[in-house]
Amino acid sequence: MLGAIVGDIVGSRFEFQDIAAQGFELFGQGCRFTDDTVMTAAVAAAILDSKGDWSNLEKATIVRMRSLGQRFAEAGYGSNFKKWLFAEDPKPYESFGNGAAMRVSPCGLAAESIEEATIMAHKVTAVSHNHPEGLKGAEATAVAVFMAKRGDSAQEIGKIISDHYYQLDYNPPPFSGAKRPSISCQVTVPRAMVCFLSAKNYEEAIRRAVYLGGDTDTTAAIAGSVAGAYFSIPATLKERALALLDPSLVEIVEAFEAKYAPGLRL
Repeated sequence: MLGAIVGDIVGSRFEFQDIAAQGFELFGQGCRFTDDTVMTAAVAAAILDSKGDWSNLEKATIVRMRSLGQRFAEAGYGSNFKKWLFAEDPKPYESFGNGAAMRVSPCGLAAESIEEATIMAHKVTAVSHNHPEGLKGAEATAVAVFMAKRGDSAQEIGKIISDHYYQLDYNPPPFSGAKRPSISCQVTVPRAMVCFLSAKNYEEAIRRAVYLGGDTDTTAAIAGSVAGAYFSIPATLKERALALLDPSLVEIVEAFEAKYAPGLRL
């Protein structure tokens, strides 16, 4: 999950800006954690709370998302999701926004099979983003994270994504200009996957995601989710990211990583 968090923080200060080149400073002034990190932590906490009993995962996810979301209320949520966070009786609202995919990396890390990663992704996603495209984006991301953790090759991961989820354009043009690009799963997820699949290391995947522009924190969080399970994340990037987190979020990260990804990070 640190792969998603580092990507989120690095991309946070470039959101909807034109990026001149990939050689930007990774942690510059204005970097912060956003809703992508908060909701990733919420899913991780819900998985820990469930203790391997996924029948209770939806309820645990709602509790943790609303608790952390309300605590970090200005993290940058979309308007509909923020209403969901504070609603008296929150219901899913047919969203296919890319928020469905940015938060599911803990599912891929905790799962013991592709089937389990799929089930978990649907459970934590459908509580809010229950549109078929939202569910597909979350599933594709969780499956890719699981395969990366399992040690499958990038070619094998790319084939699963292209055969079952999205057509992949390996030369996507960067977003540019004042026009706000789509923040849907069907636009963001395949672009993020290409950033991972065309990279030689974790840092390159993140840089590619940010360089593409648009919703840079979320694209980098999704690309970083898979790249973080596939590549080694440089220790300096982990340290810089953790230093920017609230202690309560660090506690969740450390607990989750210790249980489900001890060989990957921390």
